[in-house]
Amino acid sequence: MAFRSSPAEISKPAAWPPPGRGTASLLPLKIVSSSEVSLKDRLLLFLIDVGGNAARLPVNACAAMTCSVAADVNRRSKLVWVWTESRQVMTAAVERGWNTFLFRSEPRSNDLANEWSSIALITPLFIDGKQLFDGQSRKIASFYEVSSPQELQLFQPNTEVVDNVVINFQNEWQVIPAENIVAAFQGCNRTVLAVSATSTEAQVFLEALELGLDGVVLKVEDMGEVLRLKEYFDRRNEVRNLLALTKATITRVEVVGMGDRVCVDLCSLMQPGEGLLVGSFARGLFLVHSECLESNYIASRPFRVNAGPVHAYVAIPGGKTCYLSELHAGKEVIVVDQSGLQRTAIVGRVKIESRPLILIEAKEHSGNETYSIFLQNAETVGLVCPHEGNRTTIPVTSLEVRDEVMLRVQGAARHTGIEIQEFILEK
Repeated sequence: MAFRSSPAEISKPAAWPPPGRGTASLLPLKIVSSSEVSLKDRLLLFLIDVGGNAARLPVNACAAMTCSVAADVNRRSKLVWVWTESRQVMTAAVERGWNTFLFRSEPRSNDLANEWSSIALITPLFIDGKQLFDGQSRKIASFYEVSSPQELQLFQPNTEVVDNVVINFQNEWQVIPAENIVAAFQGCNRTVLAVSATSTEAQVFLEALELGLDGVVLKVEDMGEVLRLKEYFDRRNEVRNLLALTKATITRVEVVGMGDRVCVDLCSLMQPGEGLLVGSFARGLFLVHSECLESNYIASRPFRVNAGPVHAYVAIPGGKTCYLSELHAGKEVIVVDQSGLQRTAIVGRVKIESRPLILIEAKEHSGNETYSIFLQNAETVGLVCPHEGNRTTIPVTSLEVRDEVMLRVQGAARHTGIEIQEFILEK
């Protein structure tokens, strides 16, 4: 779908195709009347920004650019353009909704744009010096190659006359320059993209100063980089979906023997009501509270979850699970709160130590299935309670039969952490 000027009526210009550049673009649109524009059409003109601000594309760009947008954790739209000569990369990108491609202004690139447009609906943009043009020679964006701090300092929001800017960093420094750009363009209506050679570099640009740049130009010849960038967006987009949690009633609390329990220390701080989803069976994961609460005997550790023994399952991004024993520094887990709001966090450290354990069993209110979890028998370890109660968590040392806790019910059968459909009996 192309971004259009959203008129009530449109017509094709007399001269088509235009001379000079490749003719692989969508038909250009000429505004005849704009007095009757639907709300839906108006929304197509905008890439929604944080807090309701809109970074608007110029009208001529709206006619040429396809909706290569992925939503991130900040509810801000991110552009993804692709710069490649690989047909496999092009195909993978189009299949994932990224249809805007960059080409050099040379005959070979024009031929490639025409060839690809014959097999896919793409929007080609052509780099000509310091400018980007569409197939009808309309200026879409400015293109800068930055190789020094001095060049970066000259790059200021008020120097631009177009709404779109593409920056290609030429040296090894990327993080600090990207942060400087985010800071300089904060509150500005311009759309800034950075050229990235890998999906990892793209992530750096998209997360700089938490807000990130407005998008990236993925310049790759390896299809795997496209797949990895899409996986990254999928993980980030998960936080916009609430996990369905249900109430469960405690049916058994029993002190057992010693076991190897796992403390998971994250690179993020947790708030009251947040924790990790853990359980002895993948079909039912308990929301184990973090150690963020203060006590008279030990300082709070809001980065830590005393999660249970090595055999237990823990929820990780992508709807998957893994064993607590498989966690390590750098692996991602899902942090969830009482409402089911989830976010991704990075594991900073895992500690496995022998400690006394307590067995907890519970049943979901609407069924007879029994779910269980082992946890360390300590006052700092607790399970998250439902919202309507006057407390956030119940320490396992105070847990009693008929207490209510939060539970995540899901498919039981797993293969390497991925849910599959097969018969399985666990007890």
